[in-house]
Amino acid sequence: MKRAEEGIETPAHPSVSGRRLRVLTWHVHGNYLYSLTQAPHDFVIPVLPGNPNGYSALGTKIPWGSNVREVPAHELRNEQLDCVIYQSRSAFERDRFDLLTPRQQALPCAYIEHNPPEPHPTDSVHFFKHDNGVLVHVTPYNALMWNAPDVCVRVVEHGVVAHPDVLYTGELARGIAAVNHLHRRGRRVGADIYEWAAQQVPLDLIGMQSETMDGLGEISNMEVPAYMARYRFFFTPIRYASLGLSLIEAMMAGMPVVGVAATELPNVITNGVEGYVDSRREKLLDCMRQLLHEPELARSWGIAARRTALERFSIDRYICDWNEILLLLAGARHE
Repeated sequence: MKRAEEGIETPAHPSVSGRRLRVLTWHVHGNYLYSLTQAPHDFVIPVLPGNPNGYSALGTKIPWGSNVREVPAHELRNEQLDCVIYQSRSAFERDRFDLLTPRQQALPCAYIEHNPPEPHPTDSVHFFKHDNGVLVHVTPYNALMWNAPDVCVRVVEHGVVAHPDVLYTGELARGIAAVNHLHRRGRRVGADIYEWAAQQVPLDLIGMQSETMDGLGEISNMEVPAYMARYRFFFTPIRYASLGLSLIEAMMAGMPVVGVAATELPNVITNGVEGYVDSRREKLLDCMRQLLHEPELARSWGIAARRTALERFSIDRYICDWNEILLLLAGARHE
């Protein structure tokens, strides 16, 4: 496999392109994993008793396909694998040495970086280094900001399975925000901005532990789009995080978006087209109030938001991007 400055060559072996690969990855973000496992390959997911972070059982809230298989983590050494997709620093830096054989550790791999850089937004050096590895970012902004010298880098933007029977109604003259653990995560994801805005306009909050901020609690994964589609607009108070899947789900349902103009969002939402983004709080309030009073404007922006989401974040495009990376990794494997 070639290094970052040369790029990865497409495998020349025609037989590789037709292979169904055996891929090890982790259950870190349920909705993201659901999208990833739409790829035409077989996925092994390690689990541990007690469902610790990164090793929890898949559960029944998401309709997992037959190509997704749970394996006790201590039995991974017995698995025949083609490549590995790491999704957490602990799995890459620690767990792989405890759970995988030396041969499995050397397999071609990808690391999905779900977040923008921390602690510094421009000078943080990414830890991922692997002789046969690709660092995959989920937004162009993240790829721009992370410092990843001598590492092959790719960007695969989110892909979401559209729900054709879920369409925007906007019947509730309220906005909705969807952020997990908003109170605990604090200013980085805009806890203070949400609280301030909720005092000015009618807003509801959903997500894990949202009750701690007078929210409505966690909504089951597959029910989130329909739940949100009743609201007049989607509000994102986030200062510094990757583009959320719930935001894309809202757009696919036909919801207009109002939010803080930070990270990737200004490259997704065009003001006056799919919604409105700004760094000035009062401008955001003015827009939210306008949408509450002008439902037809909200509907027209939502139609544009749905069109943008279906074009940019379709599951077909996402799977095509990931399939290309997986097949490149398979072509780099040394038998």
